[in-house]
Amino acid sequence: MNDSPDTKQPGGDLFRTVTLGRCRLANRIVMAPLTRSRASVDGIPVPLMAEYYAQRASAGLIIAEGTNISPQGRGYAFTPGIYSEVQVNGWRAVTSAIHAKQGHVYVQLWHVGRVSHPSLQPDGALPMAPSAIRPNAASYTGAGFEPCVTPRALETPEISVIVAQYRRAAENAVAAGFDGVEIHAANGYLIEQFLRDSTNKRTDAYGGTRENRARFLLEVAEAVVAAVGADRVGIRLSPVSPANDIGADSDPESTYSYVVEKLNALRLAYIHVIEGATQGSREVAGGFDLQVLRRLFNGPYIANNGYDLALARQARERNLAELIAFGRLYIANPDLVERLRVGAPLNVPDRATFFGGGAQGYTDYPFLTSAERGRERSSTAHR
Repeated sequence: MNDSPDTKQPGGDLFRTVTLGRCRLANRIVMAPLTRSRASVDGIPVPLMAEYYAQRASAGLIIAEGTNISPQGRGYAFTPGIYSEVQVNGWRAVTSAIHAKQGHVYVQLWHVGRVSHPSLQPDGALPMAPSAIRPNAASYTGAGFEPCVTPRALETPEISVIVAQYRRAAENAVAAGFDGVEIHAANGYLIEQFLRDSTNKRTDAYGGTRENRARFLLEVAEAVVAAVGADRVGIRLSPVSPANDIGADSDPESTYSYVVEKLNALRLAYIHVIEGATQGSREVAGGFDLQVLRRLFNGPYIANNGYDLALARQARERNLAELIAFGRLYIANPDLVERLRVGAPLNVPDRATFFGGGAQGYTDYPFLTSAERGRERSSTAHR
């Protein structure tokens, strides 16, 4: 393949092909999962979602939005699920639209745990969590964001039921046409609530030591790998993020290093790491060098949080990550790969349309015109 002017620059291999799991990706740019709350009230993906994702299929890999593995796993209104046949059928239209554009897509398997509200739970029940600790966080109920409540602590026998729900969701994902799945173990949701000692005060086999607190995560990962194969499975981690009032772990380097070392035995397709505070600063007080996890993991590392083109190029130049995930930039820039490639200006997102609604602020952001692409390429060539 002939090098373009961009690929001759340091870090320019962002736009070259790369293998991830069983997929040959067109580039190293990943669309991070973004909750947009455009599914039906029953969590069924709608045709507008197929259009939205197909618009963004030039990403090397799309990681589709957090998708509920069960009715109890839901914490935000109008988020999709993947636990019923009708949801699987809805997703099949989405994956087909992406594949028609030669794109690749994983789905993020999601259980929010305590970050929910009774109005979103079956029969108005309390949300569930490892321990009955209320988060200072809010849940989007459709009527707006409402404060979370104190959850109920899971009984030990219930935990294996949730592991089985993850396994079934992974099987459903493959049936729906996804190329793989990402286990959401970040941002203060259920798996991370078990993992951190700030939110896990259990005294059974799932609490106390780091080994016990990591047990649920590892059981989920083992079940999902057994269901669909390791080369179809990634996992998302956020070792120092305070998202959803999760509270810091007392020894994050030890806790997350242990997890990554154990995950090596499963030979996952990748780990996807939020570097710093989710949607916030990349520098977190008391944090640690996340390259420790990159060095420990025997596979591809996807870096996430606050990346722009310059930072992404630097990460590749210094070999700090195999792939770079962009989140918020993808909201308003369906053709983000091309805009980055030619150095074009980026569209500005409309925050009022982030959650819920229809096409406005979802599928109506403009693509570069042919004339704009030509001008930007000419400008880049002469820099």
